[in-house]
Amino acid sequence: MNFSWHIFVNLGILSAALLLGTLLRARVKFFQKYLIPNALTAGFLVLPLYNFFLPKIGLSSFQLGEITYHFLGLSFIALGLRTPPKGKKRGPAVFQTSIGIISQIVLQAIIGFGITLILIYTFMPDLFHSFGFLLPLGFAEGPGQAFSIGESWKVHGVQDAGNIGLTFAATGFILCCFGGIYLINHALKKGWVSKQELQHMHKKETRTGIRPKDSDLPVGAYQTTDTEAIDSVSMHMALVLMSYFGAWLLLKGITFLLDMIGPIGHELAANLWGLHFIFAVTMGLLVRQLLKVCKCDYIVDNRTMTRISGLSVDIMVTSAIAAISITAVIKYWLPISIVAVTGAVATFFGTIWFCSRLFSDHRFYRTLFIFGVSTGTLSTGLALLRAVDPEFESPVAVDYTYASGLGFLMAIPLILMIPMPLRTYTTGNMIYSWIAFGIIGLYLLFVLVSYALITRKKALAQKRKLWFRAPELVQQES
Repeated sequence: MNFSWHIFVNLGILSAALLLGTLLRARVKFFQKYLIPNALTAGFLVLPLYNFFLPKIGLSSFQLGEITYHFLGLSFIALGLRTPPKGKKRGPAVFQTSIGIISQIVLQAIIGFGITLILIYTFMPDLFHSFGFLLPLGFAEGPGQAFSIGESWKVHGVQDAGNIGLTFAATGFILCCFGGIYLINHALKKGWVSKQELQHMHKKETRTGIRPKDSDLPVGAYQTTDTEAIDSVSMHMALVLMSYFGAWLLLKGITFLLDMIGPIGHELAANLWGLHFIFAVTMGLLVRQLLKVCKCDYIVDNRTMTRISGLSVDIMVTSAIAAISITAVIKYWLPISIVAVTGAVATFFGTIWFCSRLFSDHRFYRTLFIFGVSTGTLSTGLALLRAVDPEFESPVAVDYTYASGLGFLMAIPLILMIPMPLRTYTTGNMIYSWIAFGIIGLYLLFVLVSYALITRKKALAQKRKLWFRAPELVQQES
């Protein structure tokens, strides 16, 4: 029997790395101090193996790219199948959170695209024009989206965009871990947050990532089926995989129709396959609505879907980091360094300045959380939030549940626009790049107008101070 083992061998290696990363987090103070996610550690552990050793026995980073691509889609479907939390919706806070998310994407897009044009018109004329857009894709969207969209650019003759996107994502994760912990400690020194609010950071389970023996364990999932008929996890996985199959059918149908247009339609279809996660979450939402219409949506347990999404994200992040091509990084080290460092500095200070004025309640919690999701993924944002709000007693996480959907819808035109400058790269016509720049300008205008309407008098108050201190707090301190 000559069956293919590649998928399971790769998953086995990634799983072993995840377990080793978990052990390091539990035992080594360095990983505990900076709350480094186990998946990030695991990815870097096997990164050298997939660059220098494993390809000699037929295991390549391309196979990891496929794992990253598909687990990204599965994670989005699991989130789409979740039932939104019940209760009163916090409209203003949700919109403010959405603006906070979009603001960092726009900031990173402007910096990345602007620096790219400068490099092209100075000493790197052969650089592809969408290079800088990999910054917001890697930082704010995550490794899965950065790799998926970057790989779709191969139809334009760009071979290394996926790996460059993964490099930006890895840089974002590092910024999130070290920058997030520095931000927490700096906030404590400056009085932005109290010592009582940081007590949880000193708990053993927070540092090690493993709950102590004989401690009270939280509920991870509920069974909604009788295991004699079908296991509850099996039923939930069936919903996820069926939805993913539906997303594939949808993309196949759209591709068939676009191919009838000609070369332009074929190129557009190739780009859409790189955006498969949009179709995946759409299919998840459609299946959830179908279950609701059939009055059987109660069989979906949010906690189980969260576990499936968490599993997908952990594997996706590990495989994404391990799939980085060191050769591609060396080839583009200079523009990567310039864009990444500039983007990191702007995101760190921009998030603090903007969000401290944008929000009126739980300002540091919200600022910290948006910094986490703007440099990593939802899981890294939650990890930073959990350090200061262990039981999620604040409404920050719930507000993000609503805001993420709204923010995602707002960002779709921006994501669809990202490949446009590649037309400049292939044709030499700058009109495509200027159109992209104009769309970013419209987003920036939307963010600034929304910010002005939300913040009103404090929009430019204390503009020379990084953190906005509410007048009542200033009076109390004086």
